[in-house]
Amino acid sequence: MNKNELINSISATSGLTKTDSAKALDAFISTISAALKSGNDVRLVGFGTFATSSRAATTAINPRTRQTVKVPARKVAKFKAGKVLQNVVNSKK
Repeated sequence: MNKNELINSISATSGLTKTDSAKALDAFISTISAALKSGNDVRLVGFGTFATSSRAATTAINPRTRQTVKVPARKVAKFKAGKVLQNVVNSKK
């Protein structure tokens, strides 16, 4: 499912117009992005948790040239699915 399909699905499910659904989705994404950027976690009970974690600096090998490359330390966004979402995904129905 891509973004446009998600907007169409939100519109059909909620009764909102596609424009309002797009605004709601964009607001959702920007709010989560801002929270993660400021170092906060976003917990949606039953759905999951958006969080950041730190990755240490490391060295890697360029497969084409076989030279070592330094990879700097950075933060990465992570998502951990909640129990309800896991049960929905794993249901046999």
